[in-house]
Amino acid sequence: MSSLPSPESELPDDVEAGADDGEGATITPYRDGPLIVRGDFRLLDQDGAEIDPGRRTIALCRCGKSGIKPFCDGTHKRAGFSAPSAPSRPRPAAQLRQEPRVRD
Repeated sequence: MSSLPSPESELPDDVEAGADDGEGATITPYRDGPLIVRGDFRLLDQDGAEIDPGRRTIALCRCGKSGIKPFCDGTHKRAGFSAPSAPSRPRPAAQLRQEPRVRD
C-alpha cells in the first residue's frame, strides 16, 4: 500500500514551508490550486476539535477531491480543478464600506 503525501509535499514550488511574517495568519488562494495558510493559526473541525497541522505553512484543499482532507494532496492537478486566485468581482460587504460620493 502506498503512503499518502504529506500536506507539505503539495505546497506550490514558490512557497517556502514555515515562511511567514510573524503577524498572525496569511491565507493565499493559489490559481487552480489550494489555499496556502502561513503563520500562526488554529485549525478546527466543525465540532471545535483542533486539528494539528504539524507545521506553520499548510496547503488546504479547494477542489474537494483530496484523500487527506482538509489538506491538499495534489489531486486538483489530475482532476482539472480550475479557480482563480482572486474573486472576479468584489464582495457585497466591500461595496457597502465604500464612502458615498459627494455631489456638487
